[in-house]
Amino acid sequence: MSRNRILFTFVLSTVLAGLVIGGLTAPDAWYAALKKPAFNPPSWVFAPVWSVLYVLIGIAGARTFARRPKGPAMAAWIVQMVLNFAWSPVFFTLHAIAPALAIVVALTLANALFIVLTWRPDRLSALFFVPYVAWTAFAAVLNGAILRLAVT
Repeated sequence: MSRNRILFTFVLSTVLAGLVIGGLTAPDAWYAALKKPAFNPPSWVFAPVWSVLYVLIGIAGARTFARRPKGPAMAAWIVQMVLNFAWSPVFFTLHAIAPALAIVVALTLANALFIVLTWRPDRLSALFFVPYVAWTAFAAVLNGAILRLAVT
């Protein structure tokens, strides 16, 4: 498979999967009724942020796959995708705030591991994950704050 086809496939499938997960698990009345911290972003922020992140994630995945499809960096990329797509159904559909927090913390760690594993062989892919780590770390803090507010 050519590098361009790999890139197209990874970016398209990552963005489409994100859109599907987002559409199927959109926030509902339960989420609207939750107490949220003052730093909770407005709803309109999430779609553009995730759109950009999914493109970067797809590019990094394609580059990693093209370089070493069965290597540890690719394994970390797959793990982060599973965790990424698990968080929304657990939080928004199951309304399981504490398990969702565990998932987003694990996701942030998997993203950081991907950066470590790709830093030397593919600095660009590692750098593409820096905003993703920042976003998931913020999401973990936000998820934790929502959990704290829900139990008080």
